[in-house]
Amino acid sequence: MRILLDECVDRRFAREIIGYEVKTVPQMGWAGVKNGKLLALAVEEFDVFVTVDRNLSF
Repeated sequence: MRILLDECVDRRFAREIIGYEVKTVPQMGWAGVKNGKLLALAVEEFDVFVTVDRNLSF
């Protein structure tokens, strides 16, 4: 399972997720990408997207 952590999630959280491939938005080169585009990128490469952004449209 591939997990993507949003910019607003502390990157140290990735160390707590054992047994999965975890990347952050900045690691993917997607820092600053707007919500809609970010979701489109994430859905192509990841199974789970973790965010605390309450303004992210579903």
